[in-house]
Amino acid sequence: MKLAIHKDQLIAGLQAVQNVVNARTTLPILYNVLVRAEGDRVSFTGTDLDVTITSTVPATVQTPGATTLPAKRLFSLVRELPSGELEIEVDGKNYCAIRAGASFYRIHGLPAEDFPPLPNLTEARRIELPQEKFRALLKKTSYAISTDETRHVLNGIFLSLRDHKLTLVATDGRRLALSDEDIDVPAGAEGECIVPTKAINELTRLLQPGGTLEIKVGNNQIGFTLNDDKNLPVVVISKLVEGTYPNYRQVIPAEPKQRIPLSREELLGALRRAELMTSDKNNSVKLMFANNTLTITANTPDVGEGREMLAVKYGGEELAIAFNPIYLMDPLKALDNDEVFLELIDELSPGMLKINGPFLYVLMPMRMS
Repeated sequence: MKLAIHKDQLIAGLQAVQNVVNARTTLPILYNVLVRAEGDRVSFTGTDLDVTITSTVPATVQTPGATTLPAKRLFSLVRELPSGELEIEVDGKNYCAIRAGASFYRIHGLPAEDFPPLPNLTEARRIELPQEKFRALLKKTSYAISTDETRHVLNGIFLSLRDHKLTLVATDGRRLALSDEDIDVPAGAEGECIVPTKAINELTRLLQPGGTLEIKVGNNQIGFTLNDDKNLPVVVISKLVEGTYPNYRQVIPAEPKQRIPLSREELLGALRRAELMTSDKNNSVKLMFANNTLTITANTPDVGEGREMLAVKYGGEELAIAFNPIYLMDPLKALDNDEVFLELIDELSPGMLKINGPFLYVLMPMRMS
């Protein structure tokens, strides 16, 4: 294998895949990235056997071929080399020679045949949408994914393809975030699955403002192909979380007694300040609605106390409810709407945050002292 490639392209290709290369594996081949050169491009593939990422970048290939090279070492070396074009040549023993100006290095690789076979999703259900739309759905939901490993079905995002909608749901048992997008779901492509947190994190990092996203859902795997206008895709393939996701619609409250419009920025700023007066043991703030005023108070004996007052449209009976301020701030940070709506029933029932659009957030209240 012999090729020439610009340093920036090589770094971009390695950066896309190196997060899934396992630094604590017992299989030496999983320390490596699969490098395959053919035509006018070179692809890099990394895997931890749960998530596999392939990135393709342009190169001048003189002799096609494939090898595997230690991912972290290769990335660290290339990053330190001078800018410009690099020459890479791999011999029959998988020794890789790298030349950049006056610099020369040789790295020992392993045969490409030793690398785990790449997942096959040819029989999968398939949909397509803009990357930007899927990125927005992830931003509105992924913060609510559970980190409790004893409830593994919650360690990911529930993805549903039904009724010409793509719906994403995340919950940790104390709160739930749901967002959906109208898309064309072909006949036979309907279904649902749970995409694990690691794949979600990689997608959040890799999705771009432009380009299209192709999603393929198989029986126990899902594939995301991120296409750009240069036809140099990044492919993320992940195992799915096994199990049945809980019936999330059961926790969405019925008709609220109050629907209060609020300025997102004002509310977020007030909560940020009030949260400074809470502690790990006492992590709640009280929201009191009365006479077109929202009063937010935090009172922690060993920390201090604070009060914020916001003018709001509220003419109902006096109503007080307490929430974890961080949980209430998370969706406010993820949204970009000027106005949000807080729907409440009473101090003991879940509150719901909505916007003028396909999004809702359910949050359990906390006990008021």
